Order: sequence, then C-alpha cells, then structure tokens
Amino acid sequence: MFWQKLKKPIFVLAPLADVTDAAFRRLIAKYGKPDVFFTEFVSADGLCSAGREHLLHDLIYTEAERPIVAQLFTGKPENMEKAATLVRELGFDGVDINMGCPDRAVEKQCAGAALMKNYSRARAVVAAAKQGAGKLPVSLKVRIGYNKNEIETWLPELLAEEPATITVHGRTRKEMSLVPAHWDVIARAVEIRNELKSKTLILGNGDVFDLVDAEQKVEEYDVDGVMLGRAIFGNPWLFDRNKGEVSVPEKLQIMIEHTKLFEELLGTVKNFAIMKKHYKAYVNGFDRAKELRVELMQAKNASDVEKIVQKFLTET
Repeated sequence: MFWQKLKKPIFVLAPLADVTDAAFRRLIAKYGKPDVFFTEFVSADGLCSAGREHLLHDLIYTEAERPIVAQLFTGKPENMEKAATLVRELGFDGVDINMGCPDRAVEKQCAGAALMKNYSRARAVVAAAKQGAGKLPVSLKVRIGYNKNEIETWLPELLAEEPATITVHGRTRKEMSLVPAHWDVIARAVEIRNELKSKTLILGNGDVFDLVDAEQKVEEYDVDGVMLGRAIFGNPWLFDRNKGEVSVPEKLQIMIEHTKLFEELLGTVKNFAIMKKHYKAYVNGFDRAKELRVELMQAKNASDVEKIVQKFLTET
C-alpha cells in the first residue's frame, strides 16, 4: 500500500471540483508535484449509469501523476463497490470517499456531508469501497461534524473500518468555509487515532497557505501530513520547495499552457468558462493586472488568450 511507504510529513493536493481537473493536474505534475494527487470528486452513481462515458473524462490521468487517487461520492454502498471496482480496473493507486461536500444536490443523494448524519450508512459505504477496491487502499475526506463538532463519536466509527488515511477538514458542514479551520480539533483527531491504536494516517486540511505553513501545522498539531487546496490557484509551483519568485511573463506563459491543455483534454466536454476562475488567480498583484483580467474574461478559446497575453506583454 503506497500510503505507508510515503515519507512523512505527506503533502497532498486537495480534490477541487472544476479546478484540479486532468489539465491542471498535468501542469502541476510538471511544475510542482505533490506527494499524492486526487481527482476531482466523481459520482459513483453516475459511473453506474448511462452517463458513465461523460464522467470518465474526470478519471483521465497520466503516469506522471502517480500516486493518484480517484475520489468518489455516493450514499449507496452497492454503487460504491461497483465504482471502486472500476477505479481499480482503470489502474488508479487508491480510492478516496468524499464525506464532506456540503452541496445540497450531493446531500440529497445521502452522500458527501450527509453521511455524517448516518454513521451506519457511512461505514457501509467504506466497507463497500474496500470490497470493490481489492488491494487498493481506501481513504476518506471528512469534516469534523455536521452541525457541531462530532469528532469524538464520528472518527471512531470511521477508524473501525480501517481506512488507509483520513483527511480531516477542520470545519463542520454548517460552518462551510465561513470560519477559520479548527486545527485544535484536527489535533484531537490524531489523539483519538493514537488512543485507539489505529494505523490510519491522519492528514489535516483547512486554511493552509503554502508549504511553510503546512510544515508548521505538522509540527504544531502532530498530523501525518497536510492537504492543500485553495493555495494551488494560480500557483502550479505550490509544491516546489526550490521555486523562487515567479516573474509576470513566466506566470502568464504558464497560464497559456494551462489553457491549451484544458482545450486539448477537456474542450469538448467542459465549458471554457471554467478557466476564467484560474485567470483571476494567475492575473493578480502586478501593474495593469485588472485591465488584463477584464480582457481575458472575454476570451472564448486558447487562441484568444494567447493573443491577449502577447499583446499585453508587448505593451508592458
């Protein structure tokens, strides 16, 4: 199992819907690879339906991204088992179960954060994933509770299923991302794991700004590693310890490369507008950035983006 072979502390990239897609992960693998990649979260129910072919685009990966884990969500154990079997057949290194997504459409399926309201269903979903995954490790991404901190009851239930890793996002479902992450509760999760003599790794997640911050949190809260999410926006170098300050031309050229990859890999299945949120992050903090962002919001394809950037660089 690859998780136990990783050198601690472990720094991983969070699965972010419509952000860490196949194109962005390929770019990150080139410029600043984390210890573990996760796909965007994918509906296990969808993979067991007629919509399966469309969803398979979310499970595109390259060898350069290994170890790579497919993240799935469902409230139906039978579909989790089938989807985990598919993930194993596709050659992934692991299966991860999303138990924290607060999206109402996901919760209506008794999935994501809704699993915190039904411990027995949550455990059944984990058991089913392990059944389908075979020898692949199964990991979980969870919150500390639904309406309040439930780590004392919630975590032991999950640890009883012996997942390889649990990433604890330090907020409740009710808190969304509106309050600072409760790293003291994440530290308590580590204590509970130790008290129960579990071998499950505990990773912390929430409000981590960069690798230096991640290393400080490992030191302070005794986690086995950290999952970084929003810090990756506009920064495919996030996991490169040796990368110095990035110049504006270099950042803009990488943005063009990112756009071309998106168009090549996902242009026929995803809306080009998804790239606009990346432009807001790449184009920030330098002279005339606002004017450039305004122009990029009008772009319809990679060719438009390249022309707009080249014009900007020529005039700067």
